Amino acid sequence: MNENKNFIKIPNLNFNVERLKKSYFDIIKKKKFDHGDGSVTYIDSIGLNRIPGQKNSNKGKYSWGIYWTKPDSSGKEVVRAEHIDEDKFTEFVPEFNNTYFKFIYDILSTRYVLGRVRILRKRARSTLSWHKDPEPRLHIPIITNPGCRMVIEDKAIHMPADGSVWITNATKYHNAFNGGEEDRIHLVATLPKTVIFDKKKSTYNFGNNKSTYKQWMYRI
Repeated sequence: MNENKNFIKIPNLNFNVERLKKSYFDIIKKKKFDHGDGSVTYIDSIGLNRIPGQKNSNKGKYSWGIYWTKPDSSGKEVVRAEHIDEDKFTEFVPEFNNTYFKFIYDILSTRYVLGRVRILRKRARSTLSWHKDPEPRLHIPIITNPGCRMVIEDKAIHMPADGSVWITNATKYHNAFNGGEEDRIHLVATLPKTVIFDKKKSTYNFGNNKSTYKQWMYRI
């Protein structure tokens, strides 16, 4: 396992990035990116799943959930946006059923409890705020460049678009920047039930069998 405190590259799990790119380009021919009703800048999303019975729950205010940030020189933490019940997003949007994203969604759903699953576009030469989220995030890079980095606390890494799956500890203060001259495209899922970064919960009791942290992470 490739591990560096707040970044985990999942072993033995890899997807076809060329098929991902094809499905991405097919989708954007007929689907526009959502920018949270104007509440966010430099990053856009296309929601791939939603709350059953709520057809619009993959766009607008659902594009961006609650987060915490320190926006000025006072260093005071403030809260932004609204809380979202991530584990209610259990329906894959039917119009995307014939894409490679559905195949990936089904595979990931056997391993993890997924919240919102989105295609995220990070604009060229832009950065996110310094912030933290309620839960970790799963990333599959689709299009990237050497100038793209995610920074968690004091560590920055580049996640290449090679089909790999990463889990990042977004509950720590972090940001992401795109220093290139083309948009960065990632498939990103929230993981509302994961405990893989919680050392206090690194061992679980399943009846007579104990499961260690590394075993448990494939069951959530």
